[in-house]
Amino acid sequence: MSDLLKKLTQLNGIPANEKQVRLFMEEHAKGMAEVEHDNLGSVILRKNGLVEGPRIMVVGHMDEIGFIVTEITKEGFIKFIPAGGWWGHVVLSQQFVITTKKGSVVRAVVGSKPPHILDDDEKKKVVDLGDMYLDLGVASKAEAEALGIQTGDMVTPYIEFTRLANPKYLLAKAFDNRIGVALALEVLENLQKLDHPNVYYGVGSVQEEVGLRGAGTAAYKVNPDIGIALDVTIAADYPGGSKETELGKGPCLMIYDSSMVGHVGLREFVEATAKQLDIPYQLSYLKRGGTDAGKIHLTKSGCPSIAICLASRYIHSHTSIIHEDDYNNAVKLVTALVQRLDREQVDRITYE
Repeated sequence: MSDLLKKLTQLNGIPANEKQVRLFMEEHAKGMAEVEHDNLGSVILRKNGLVEGPRIMVVGHMDEIGFIVTEITKEGFIKFIPAGGWWGHVVLSQQFVITTKKGSVVRAVVGSKPPHILDDDEKKKVVDLGDMYLDLGVASKAEAEALGIQTGDMVTPYIEFTRLANPKYLLAKAFDNRIGVALALEVLENLQKLDHPNVYYGVGSVQEEVGLRGAGTAAYKVNPDIGIALDVTIAADYPGGSKETELGKGPCLMIYDSSMVGHVGLREFVEATAKQLDIPYQLSYLKRGGTDAGKIHLTKSGCPSIAICLASRYIHSHTSIIHEDDYNNAVKLVTALVQRLDREQVDRITYE
């Protein structure tokens, strides 16, 4: 597990620039699935079980939050705009990499004022992203351009994948949402040895972080009977947190977010499956934010959908933490669901 996740999190891919992740998925799936695409860049891995059976779409979005280069100043500093949701407090003084159009990588850091020169008003405010800049360690625009940097280049966080003091606690960038990509691939691997009464579509979607866009186009192509989005949700087990979701307590079934009210019949089926197999799970909700299931469930005449998420601390930053047991239990749960979703079961979920 960790080797797959490590490789995926170290790849760089912001919305509309997910090529590194797409190529990884295609290479990993060789010999296991037929590869298709939508016209925005989402990759669709099709594994036939029973061709006449229902279409089960399991999707993890390939993009991570990052920035896009908008300007190189005459002094060689880099201005940028966000691609996805950032809070200014987690950006200052952090390391990033710029990936040029030729594929080279340039390390940089977001500049910040020392506290010695901040006035009282500045100390009370979050610095606006528009006022920030990347420092490459060069002295001029010409030096920056000589590195191959241009407007439109991708900027992504820099951090190494790490096992923490308890080795089941994993630290990395881009768990949101290389977790979903890894889960879709691991389920595909499991299905090589298992019968399943349906057609499995393992999808890596694009542009989730800017509006769930690729999930909509991919779902329109697949036309699924059941949709399962794999993503992260907020872990509430930090000091002062509600403890509604905790690391190590199992994958989270999303009952509500701003993009979808989870399908009750499908959630009850997932819960029953988890209980039957003694897989721990949690119920989760988000007042703000959504998952790819928000687009999948509106496909054509509608598709019962659910988001199965891993609790993660500090999402939308460089330093997210997940629990390895939650990941492994999510693999078991989604694999079991695909094994059980035959036509009769899908019709029962949909129409009863």
